[in-house]
Amino acid sequence: MIEGTEGGRRPTGVPSIQRAEKDTIIMQNKPRKRRKLPAEKKYAILEEVKQNTGTKAEILRREGLYSGDLQRFDQIARAGAIKALGQSRPGRKKKIEQEVTPEAYESLKRELARKEKALAELAIEFTILKKKVNGE
Repeated sequence: MIEGTEGGRRPTGVPSIQRAEKDTIIMQNKPRKRRKLPAEKKYAILEEVKQNTGTKAEILRREGLYSGDLQRFDQIARAGAIKALGQSRPGRKKKIEQEVTPEAYESLKRELARKEKALAELAIEFTILKKKVNGE
């Protein structure tokens, strides 16, 4: 048996060359931090990949994403679009009634009365002119 080896193992406290190399490799390949992207950014990335402005791998590398992330974005976008289209109904949309303040209501009421009075005056004037033209 070789001195310092116990059952084929290196003595504790002595780092092996291979282990040191593995540690540096592990340090270089740290897991990526999770980023929370806004929905607009996810959709922009998805559109960029669909338009083929660059290779898919380049875009994913630049954004720090995996292809699985892109597939998930696509599934979510498709499900959202289907849901939105399913909720839309054909025809005109209903107008939303707005509440009017009492002051605005009175103002509109006065304006309507003024316009009705002007319309009545114009109707009388039109009738008079019509009689003159027809010779009555």
